Amino acid sequence: MTTTSAPATGLHPRPQLVRPDRWWSLDGPWRFAFDDADAGLRERWHDRDAEARFDREVLVPFPPESEASGVADHGDHAALWYRRRFTVPAALGTDRLLLHLGAVDHEADVWVDGRHAVRHEGGQTPFSADVTDLLDPDLPPDAHVVVVRATDDRTDVEQPRGKQDWQREQHAIWYHRTSGIWRTVWLEQVPAVAVGSLTWRPDVPAARMAVQVRLRASAPAGTRVRVRLRHGDAEVGAAEVPVTGSVADVVVPLPAQHNGQAYEQLLWSPGHPVLLDADVALVDASGAELDRLASYCGLRSVAVEGDHLLLNDRPFTVRAVLEQGYWPQSHLTAPSPEALREEVELALALGFNTVRVHQKVADPRYLYWCDVLGLAVWGETAGAYRFSDEAVAQLTRDWLDVVRRDVSHPCVIAWVPFNESWGVQHIAHDPAQQAYSRALTELTRALDPTRPVISNDGWEHTASDLLTVHDYAATGDELRERYGDAAAVARTVAGIGPAGRRMWVGGPAPEPGTIPVLLSEFGGVSFAPGAPEGSWGYSEARSPEDLEARLTDLLGAVRSSTALRGYCYTQLTDTGLETNGLCTADRRPKLPVGTLRRLFGA
Repeated sequence: MTTTSAPATGLHPRPQLVRPDRWWSLDGPWRFAFDDADAGLRERWHDRDAEARFDREVLVPFPPESEASGVADHGDHAALWYRRRFTVPAALGTDRLLLHLGAVDHEADVWVDGRHAVRHEGGQTPFSADVTDLLDPDLPPDAHVVVVRATDDRTDVEQPRGKQDWQREQHAIWYHRTSGIWRTVWLEQVPAVAVGSLTWRPDVPAARMAVQVRLRASAPAGTRVRVRLRHGDAEVGAAEVPVTGSVADVVVPLPAQHNGQAYEQLLWSPGHPVLLDADVALVDASGAELDRLASYCGLRSVAVEGDHLLLNDRPFTVRAVLEQGYWPQSHLTAPSPEALREEVELALALGFNTVRVHQKVADPRYLYWCDVLGLAVWGETAGAYRFSDEAVAQLTRDWLDVVRRDVSHPCVIAWVPFNESWGVQHIAHDPAQQAYSRALTELTRALDPTRPVISNDGWEHTASDLLTVHDYAATGDELRERYGDAAAVARTVAGIGPAGRRMWVGGPAPEPGTIPVLLSEFGGVSFAPGAPEGSWGYSEARSPEDLEARLTDLLGAVRSSTALRGYCYTQLTDTGLETNGLCTADRRPKLPVGTLRRLFGA
């Protein structure tokens, strides 16, 4: 059931801060060049008259390794260069023109009309530049040029790279790289005094919605922020407060929530994804409007109490699937904006209420559809493969940017900064790696105290709010023995776990019954007739009937447990050489949808 009244922003690259009709996508054909000699900076390929250096075309936002880009080159290159003309709006006037890049892997420099605009390091997060003052006034409006230089060293294992392969050809659980521009590039026209960010924080018990509004620069004296929340045609709350410097903290009372018999009607949850439309206006001392934008938010709470995970103060059983977010033809970039909605619809159709977006930062438009359609999300980051000062600095910077970017999405119910000790492979014995895990967990709580944090998904937890286990047992009997009841779970998570790794390190483990335990990776049954050599799963089915029997056996054991608070099945789709998806790589279910929904649904 979908009960949202959120604005139709599924195509907008930043769905929770929308200025309708004031943004333009720069996706599409760009001029492109490989710079194998790394001569581009010295030879000034970023100059406006250097177009001849760009000898081919690429389709942005698809990475050049992918077929969808039109390049399909997996080789090593010192640098990638992109170039495109763009048009400046005729009615720019005193407004500012912002250039936004959704993600560029891994390091990027950007020039506009030959002048440097911004440098960014980190391949997972968006960045922007005000390019107004860089525009060449002597050029016609349609002749301005943006140039991007990107570098992505395949052998650099200090980068947060997730499941991107460091070898030339994909192997085992890793897959082809995603380098350069891989998310939408867009222009936005904003007023001289404008909102830069919104952070929504629901408070269900207090019947209110808080939002922190940050401006791009300090506002004139007397500037105020006005926020109105609606559900459908009905206004459910409003507030107006002054701006102090460049920040306003707005608390919007929700009077209807004081009716204890009806307050759940406005709560967001899977199956009941209510969203509130938000109108945010910035006004000056005279009441004249300076800026106006559309947003949305969701009213819901997430908490841990004893061994239960609570959503809206009710026990929530996680029925999750591992979502790699990888497509053969376009890699980590979705083939189209519509494919992001289809991915969410696919998980829901198969009966899941949650996805764990694995070793990848999700596209904001994917999170939008999770908000709208009602699919909970565990937010994760791509991990590094090495522990070092540089790796710590890079991942910490990336992760904090991820949390700030996604904190307002009601669908996100948990954070996962580490997976299976990637980048902290000696955490069982190294106090420095234990401190790193605890520190990043605590930093996450500092930015967002409203959601549980899983310190290291799978094993070797340090300061986790949930105790999660990865166990690829091939039979239901094995799973019943380990997770059938509270006593079995207590034995399983004490000391060495089923994967031969300690379950808790750096201090005493929580007492049984004091922390929720979830089987956050299991299954992985492969069924892929005719798959290429090297394809694999954790166990193998011989026929559709055998696949159904194996899934029935595994799911029966997990769902009959009286102690587990949820699970995450591996995985939604075949990915690279991993043929253990419930669907093929092109999203075709391997069993009838009704059968899978019967197995995984409520």
